[in-house]
Amino acid sequence: MRKRTRNLVLGSATSVALAAASLVGVTLATTASAAVTLNNSDVTANLWEWNFNSVAAACTNQLGPAGYGAVQVAPPQESVTLASSGSGAHPWWEVYQPVSYNISGRLGSQAQFTSMVTACHNAGVRVYVDAVINHMAGKNNTVTSGYGGSTFSPSGYSYPAVPYAYSDFHHANDGYCNDDDGVIDDYGNSSEVQNCELDSLSDLKTQDSSVRAKIAGYLNKLVDWGVDGFRVDAAKHMNAGDLSQIKALLRNTTEGKAPYFAQEVIPGGSGDTAPSAYTGIGDLLGFSYAYGLKTQFANGTLNNLSGIPSWNLDASSDLTAAMVTNHDLERNGSTLRYQDGSTYTLANYFLLAYPYGQPFLYDGFSFSTSATGASPPADANGYVTNTSCTNGAWQCLTQSTGIKGMVAWRNTTQSATTVSNWTNTASNVIGFSRGSLGWFGVNRSGSASTATYTTGLANGTYCDRITGGASANGCAGTAITVSGGTASVTIPANGAVAIDVNAKSGAGTSPTSSPSPSPSATNKVSQVTFNEYATTTWGTNVFVVGSIAALGTWDTSKAIALSSSGYPTWSATVAIPTSTAFEYKYIKKDAGGNVTWESGSNRAYTTGTGSAYTLNDTWK
Repeated sequence: MRKRTRNLVLGSATSVALAAASLVGVTLATTASAAVTLNNSDVTANLWEWNFNSVAAACTNQLGPAGYGAVQVAPPQESVTLASSGSGAHPWWEVYQPVSYNISGRLGSQAQFTSMVTACHNAGVRVYVDAVINHMAGKNNTVTSGYGGSTFSPSGYSYPAVPYAYSDFHHANDGYCNDDDGVIDDYGNSSEVQNCELDSLSDLKTQDSSVRAKIAGYLNKLVDWGVDGFRVDAAKHMNAGDLSQIKALLRNTTEGKAPYFAQEVIPGGSGDTAPSAYTGIGDLLGFSYAYGLKTQFANGTLNNLSGIPSWNLDASSDLTAAMVTNHDLERNGSTLRYQDGSTYTLANYFLLAYPYGQPFLYDGFSFSTSATGASPPADANGYVTNTSCTNGAWQCLTQSTGIKGMVAWRNTTQSATTVSNWTNTASNVIGFSRGSLGWFGVNRSGSASTATYTTGLANGTYCDRITGGASANGCAGTAITVSGGTASVTIPANGAVAIDVNAKSGAGTSPTSSPSPSPSATNKVSQVTFNEYATTTWGTNVFVVGSIAALGTWDTSKAIALSSSGYPTWSATVAIPTSTAFEYKYIKKDAGGNVTWESGSNRAYTTGTGSAYTLNDTWK
């Protein structure tokens, strides 16, 4: 959220949830389900203030194929619309001033939001929503309406679209906020921090069960549409007991789990406002870890990273949403940010390589450090325009070859939860392995560094993930030879190298790597189009799975999703090595993820030396 002055057994309670939902007009009969098995990854792409259409496209074309486990989207609810402000027209922080819980804001409509969730689930990617539930809009606003046309009274604390009234908020000297101006002045006073207004934002009285029910009704509406979790904005400004009760009202996600929580709890404070007060609810955003990464990477003292287990961090690894930066931190300069160039990129590689926390990789929009409140790219009315990764207006690190390669590397090594074979060849050049599954090295210097490292890997030729990983018949990335468990590795200046057991020369591409190469990338693959005529019921989708890696090696969780755009013919095009014999079958997956195989023997095909083939089949 906007920060200008800060210094510093879960389940479903069905009857209460039903009442909560009714308060905000939620239709309980419509519950979304994941159409496919979601990616087994703890990596989240935080696409901050990207509009819903752009997030959907990113899930389909980039995040899903690369193996990301989730995407985080900015607050989707209707917010205040400011044609002018001290930060210019339609500042980014508009979305942190809700005026209703309708999905009708500057990032898109309700229909676009639900379409995005479906697209991301179809790509195997969960959806986490930035939830602004501590407050509504600022009491000092002079406008009285939001993007969707809902009206409100800022000074009167009235939000009819929810509805909230004056009594649903904290006020000066009301027995909760014991402060004359009603605004947080003393961050050492937990009563003020949690019961008074942050930056004059109208603070909700979460001690009141009816307020908690309305908040839960909003979150349950999103869960019913398929949302898998929440980044809880300003969590430190709500009493942990109140927040815990809100979470207890939430229904399970499409995977049958309690929604994921990543809470914004800034370090510092004691007792009720200490980070430890919130770890029983869910994960905490890793502020201290981000600060530490900036110190070591900015100073080039990477050897100090070996001491991470002893750092004074906000929470344990299993309770941390780890990050290099986020929208607030990049603007106040307390962490690395995209303007730091290769240093920033290297820190993100390390975030994925080191086994601490669940990584949240951040992509926002370009901004001037002299105008940190400016709007994202938008039209004259404030509606955010589609993200372009080619014009410099948006940051798209999550779509880069190196980052996608490191996502695949992390997914491969995730079962190795500790670091071994730590090597400092210099204070700014380090290497380490994750058990026998992968090795990573990083060089924060202006010259290439060559050294011999103990990798923990079996003998063989491995393909560097950062420069492209494995190809169908060799390495697209730099080849690294391991012999006797060691390898001589040249790490480029201000670069990194990452090898793992799923990216070896001649082994083909890993299911969690980037999409299969197109003919423009290699002349040794054919584009095979699978057309399957199959009728289905609502919520059921069709996939192809087969005997080769490009078709999931008979693993139904890695089957290739077919598009229903030509229903009842389902289609997909897959890059398969030339002159390759394979067997395949079609399967159906229903809304619950249950798999039905077509009957009969396996289908068989062999690609020739041509560039394109089409298989026209009918469900057996």
